[in-house]
Amino acid sequence: MGHIINAKEEIYHALAERLSKTPEGAPINEDLMAILHRLYTENEALVGSKFSSIPMTLDKIASITGIEEKDLKVILDGMSDKGLVLDIPRKDSFYYMLAPMLVGFFEYTFMRTGDYATLKELAELFETYFHSEGVMREIAGFDTKIMRTLIYESIIPLAVETEVLDYEKATEIIKQSGGGAITMCACRHEASHLGTACDAPVDVCMSLGKAAEWIVRKGLGKSATVEDLLAVLAKTQELGLVHLCDNVMNKPTYICNCCGCCCKVLRGINEQQVFATHSSNFIPSIELERCISCGVCEEKCQIEAITLINQGNGLEVPVLNNERCIGCGACAAACPSGSLIMARRSVLNVTPADGREKFRRMATEKGR
Repeated sequence: MGHIINAKEEIYHALAERLSKTPEGAPINEDLMAILHRLYTENEALVGSKFSSIPMTLDKIASITGIEEKDLKVILDGMSDKGLVLDIPRKDSFYYMLAPMLVGFFEYTFMRTGDYATLKELAELFETYFHSEGVMREIAGFDTKIMRTLIYESIIPLAVETEVLDYEKATEIIKQSGGGAITMCACRHEASHLGTACDAPVDVCMSLGKAAEWIVRKGLGKSATVEDLLAVLAKTQELGLVHLCDNVMNKPTYICNCCGCCCKVLRGINEQQVFATHSSNFIPSIELERCISCGVCEEKCQIEAITLINQGNGLEVPVLNNERCIGCGACAAACPSGSLIMARRSVLNVTPADGREKFRRMATEKGR
């Protein structure tokens, strides 16, 4: 019996090895193995372990796995329905890609409702995994980040507005996408199963353009027009949420609207000082002579980058941690006295042109 158990474990370990080699990565530990055992059947784990780094056709996967195409199609369809595989239509066929951990099957797991007990167990496992020693640092602690931060456009200074390119503006990204889908915030949904969710709305994450077609086809979100998406953007800005976007210039696939208490990325900053998002190309400049010491900026900052400090004369003033600030602009938008002005950073981030460049950079930095 022992050799049968060992053979099964070898299949799941091979899958873990494959996932660990994606550009995003998935460090292998007991928590990851527990997640994989609950998400993948043994057949799915075997198929997943055989995927290459590029999209493959059904017949190619069949030749690698030795599984008959008709049987393999059933397995792949099941994996796609669970968000473990992306099936991409091209002409009269599909190409298949293995979904990474992040952004990938973590989000797809919690973009849906389902059996409460199962989702609660998975929420606990993912929570433990992402807080395991070194996991977020291995996924995010490199030069090229998974995401980038978008500034609130209403507070971009007029003096530099003409310098701000379309890829830096959430409204332009949405307009150029032609529409997309509105999905459940995976992080906030996961937090609800842990009893730690805040009261921010759940249905505010956006998938864009062609990427949204898969989301809608799999029942993970509802189709949305440009106007629908712009309304969500405005709503989340009123609530002081942070806009995080796919870290590419051309055709980003998503915009998330994040809080510091539930979001995996912002919690990574707050709890582990690990940044999975690039800052925007802006940073607050504080005009102390206009400050009224109300503390709104400190309250609104989702990553605790602003602290009120007593100057010794009974007056508290905001002090910015420049290394921590990601330039979202939520503080400046909420400031009642206008004493926070968003200034262009002296060194600008160079954003990858597209997903291919982003993943190539990430893979190179991680030696993959």
